[in-house]
Amino acid sequence: MHVLLTGGTGALGRFIAAGLLAAGHEVTFLGRTQPEDTRIRFIPWDLSAADIDLPDAEALVHCALEHVPGRYRGGEGDDPAGFLLANVDGTRKLFQAAKTVGVRHCVFLSSRAVYADNGQWEVLTEMAAVRPDTLYGKVKLAGEEALQALCTEHFSGTTLRATGIYGLPPRASTHKWSELFFNFRSGATVMPRVGTEVHGEDLAAAVQLVLEKGNERTSPYEVYNVSDLLLDRQDLLKLYAEATGCKTPLPPRAAGPVGVMESGKLKVLGWAPGGMGKLREFVEAVAAEN
Repeated sequence: MHVLLTGGTGALGRFIAAGLLAAGHEVTFLGRTQPEDTRIRFIPWDLSAADIDLPDAEALVHCALEHVPGRYRGGEGDDPAGFLLANVDGTRKLFQAAKTVGVRHCVFLSSRAVYADNGQWEVLTEMAAVRPDTLYGKVKLAGEEALQALCTEHFSGTTLRATGIYGLPPRASTHKWSELFFNFRSGATVMPRVGTEVHGEDLAAAVQLVLEKGNERTSPYEVYNVSDLLLDRQDLLKLYAEATGCKTPLPPRAAGPVGVMESGKLKVLGWAPGGMGKLREFVEAVAAEN
């Protein structure tokens, strides 16, 4: 399968590209940065582009987001109008261009940020209320709606609402917890936090799964939650302390509450994330490098 991938040099895109290549798919990046991997074709593009000239392909995976570096929520910085224009209009134009050239399946990487925060320990299924309270969440919801509006029997769409993503991306030297682990080792104050997480490899496996199961779907548009763990920062740093011998006191447990994403719909397709075992393997591998 020939897959077009946006955001391929970002942390999430690196996981997705590696998974697609390992499965034998042809990959073309649409983006501003040339890939390091010579197996990947490259077409210059960004979300602000006026025109989009796409090659023939069976699928598009869209995970690019124009934002302030290092930030998603709050990624608009001091330019909310520009953030909306680039991401909402750019995403809509991209999906329309894909449909026009004959792409059969688009996968959109959305976020748990689309869900309403009701201040309770709610179990969030794909049918839960969507009422984002951040501009980032509103941008993601607009992308979902743009894709759904274009779907027909000849052009299918899949939205993956992903939670926080951990793991060391391929060809990267840092990960989302690099600074947290450094601060903990250094004895700096670490604030309590609880959230939901999934390893980047498991999210990439979800992308590959919905692409390969495309012919079995019964609806032109589907939404799936992609989440694996409910993780308190105290438990994460306890694993890290055990692996490194660090004696820094652990932060208190977070009070919560947080919505817990239910990924049963994706698991019915055969998705099997790594759970606590994969988290422990990652932390031990990171600890061995320190």
